[in-house]
Amino acid sequence: MNEKKRVTLVMASRLLGYPSEDFHILKKDMDELIDETIDDEMVKEELKNCYAPLGKVKSIDVQELYVETFDLKSKLGLYLTAHELGDSNKRGAALIKLQKMISQAGFERVGEELTDYIPMLLEFLALSPKTKEVERLEKRISVAINYMLGHIEKENPYAGILSMLMKYVFSPPTEEEMKQLEAGREEADLEELPYPIMYK
Repeated sequence: MNEKKRVTLVMASRLLGYPSEDFHILKKDMDELIDETIDDEMVKEELKNCYAPLGKVKSIDVQELYVETFDLKSKLGLYLTAHELGDSNKRGAALIKLQKMISQAGFERVGEELTDYIPMLLEFLALSPKTKEVERLEKRISVAINYMLGHIEKENPYAGILSMLMKYVFSPPTEEEMKQLEAGREEADLEELPYPIMYK
């Protein structure tokens, strides 16, 4: 994996996580990461510009914006299997399968988020060796990110981060792959809500 792709994954992983710290501290960290690892000045500027709009928002307002963007709109949710399966009862098995793949790659889930939390999966892609399973996961995430990019308002300060992921990390999904995602969500909407599945 080239450094530009890896840095974009790490950057997006941090920026798409819940903004619990002062954004200006996070921005400084991201600026330093980009300056230390990216040689191309045009790419540097483009990556920094993608999260610059967040720096114009007060920290407390960034948190509100985050919740409004990702937690209150299902089409912009940050959970991979929720995009693929909605509230289907198949989601529990998909989460367990994903956790098994991550564990077999030598990584452990940290924190309370579900295994399919996209910011965590982006970091996993940045650190994990390339395998067929990881390549399939990358393709699945590309479909979800492309779907989110198609539904986020262009003026939303988070839109640029999704855009950079599609430009520097993921290959554009096919029309058929996008249709499959939509079909999975629609099928799930017709099912009864499952009992909650809790696991460690």
